Amino acid sequence: MTKRILVTGAAGFIGYHLCRALLARGDAVLGIDNLNDYYPVSLKRDRVAAIEAAGGDFRFLPLDFADDAALDAAMAGEAIDAIVHLGAQAGVRYSLQNPRAYVRSNVAGHLNLLELGRQRKIGHLVYASSSSVYGGNESLPFRVEDRADHPVSLYAATKRADELMSESYAHLYRLPQTGLRFFTVYGPWGRPDMAPWLFTEAILNGRPIKLFNQGQMRRDFTYIDDIVAGVVAAIDHPPADDGQVKAGGSTTPHRLYNIGNSQAEELEHFVSIIEQACGRKAIRDYQPMQPGDVTATYADVSAIERDLGYAPTTTIEAGVPRFVDWYRGYHGV
Repeated sequence: MTKRILVTGAAGFIGYHLCRALLARGDAVLGIDNLNDYYPVSLKRDRVAAIEAAGGDFRFLPLDFADDAALDAAMAGEAIDAIVHLGAQAGVRYSLQNPRAYVRSNVAGHLNLLELGRQRKIGHLVYASSSSVYGGNESLPFRVEDRADHPVSLYAATKRADELMSESYAHLYRLPQTGLRFFTVYGPWGRPDMAPWLFTEAILNGRPIKLFNQGQMRRDFTYIDDIVAGVVAAIDHPPADDGQVKAGGSTTPHRLYNIGNSQAEELEHFVSIIEQACGRKAIRDYQPMQPGDVTATYADVSAIERDLGYAPTTTIEAGVPRFVDWYRGYHGV
């Protein structure tokens, strides 16, 4: 059955790919994004143009969902069956420089989407959380049952706050919700502040790449197609309000899932694959650990695999060259 889905952060990396996937299967999509300048707005506009060019029932509104009055006015009269709330102020390191932007977008903004869902009695609100909520958890892989009370960055704290607010709304108003803790997403149309883009750009231009913690980092790199498959599966299966314990421990209609590749890859190995795809060697600049960073991420995806059939299929050996090919094509290099 065709749905009309509100997607926040529609001009973002994951938002772009999700909109394309929903439209391809026949859903109608209302996309909103404030098009802020955290990274080049031109990339965000190019993503929106590519969604529109692909066809389907898509409408885009430039809108700041952290402005509750503007959000309410824009949504008046709009029919919505489900919400996928991907929009946020992203980036761990930038949260050290501009903390108020994170509280405004990620905390106040999340509350505004919860209120929209409550007022409209939306059938399902799916929202983006982050692997960063696990903080310095040394027990690997990260499980949704693990405590997440010690964030090491403000970004992580805002994402954990979102999960707690969602739990309260699921309890008070029985609003069905699914929180997805994403693990290091990469792929075509990715973000310029993330390692795949930064490394590819530097290698192709003969500049050094910064490897923090002397390169002794491990990340659960997850290809965008696998992420989107998990998000779509979540959209289609809202949690039941049956009093049973859900993934993440709640008895309300609210569950939490890790969504990753379930492989903790050595950063040096990841760089070597980019080098192969670029056809040249990287100049390595080893740096100390950055404040707010963690040494390793690794997702236990057994809960989402059990409940939704999620099964990531893309290795970094397959996914990284696809990103590099896209990067070269987008920049004409």
